[in-house]
Amino acid sequence: MNVFNNIGFSVSYLVVAGGGGGGGTGGEGSGGGGAGGYRSRVTGENSGGGASAETPLTLAAGTYTVRVGAGGAGGVGAGSGSQGANSVFSTITSLGGGKANYANNGSAGGSGAGGSTVVGTAGGAGTTNQGFAGGAGSGGANGAGGGGGGASEVGNTDSTGAGGDGVASSITGSSVTRAGGGGGGNGVDRGFTNPGGDGGGGTGSDRTNSVASTSGSANTGGGGGGGAIGNGAAGGSGVVIFSLPTQATVTFSGGVTQTSATVGGNKVYTVTATSTTDETVTIS
Repeated sequence: MNVFNNIGFSVSYLVVAGGGGGGGTGGEGSGGGGAGGYRSRVTGENSGGGASAETPLTLAAGTYTVRVGAGGAGGVGAGSGSQGANSVFSTITSLGGGKANYANNGSAGGSGAGGSTVVGTAGGAGTTNQGFAGGAGSGGANGAGGGGGGASEVGNTDSTGAGGDGVASSITGSSVTRAGGGGGGNGVDRGFTNPGGDGGGGTGSDRTNSVASTSGSANTGGGGGGGAIGNGAAGGSGVVIFSLPTQATVTFSGGVTQTSATVGGNKVYTVTATSTTDETVTIS
């Protein structure tokens, strides 16, 4: 018997895209990558960009697209990072985090990347209901690249260059924060690293102490840290999580990596990787 009775159920979900890559460096601080877009329908929790939970998603029995976006690569040398890839669940698409560009403004994305210290370039814009803008670079060789935007706040534009924080969700039964922006890279004579935003954002590099930037954490959509020595760091991959009544039967196509757990009266599925952009989940 079809448990959906041809009516469909309201499905709780969290869809986080891949984080953007931090910018490379030509000797000054580059911006941190923006966090991947954060879209959520969990009662009592926020979505990204300061929005409340989205409207319910009702799914009948059928086959739906599922995709986990990869994190963008960090910039090599004085090159730009790469944009994070989108994540998809049914009709819900979260946009990849913005890439940071050395000697240029940060790019827009789910959350925007930070700006470079070169002439104090601006941070990229975030996407409404997904994430916030990146911070501007503070300007000059001794300055900090702007922090990448996070799902819950803008990237830092003051002397710290920290990434913006992400959003916490308990859809899996315990609270986890995801989609933090990457920290901006620090120029000469500053002597510390700029932290990534809470939620998997990578740290920016510290030129004074020869400390390299770090990547965004896997399956958080965290932005990669910006360069000031070496290269920028990669953004973290995204994740797709959804919750259905335990009576539903759920099967995935062969390229899906996932786990499941029972939380309350529901089965929660966490998809951590898809091998192509056209993987599927079938619900019956």
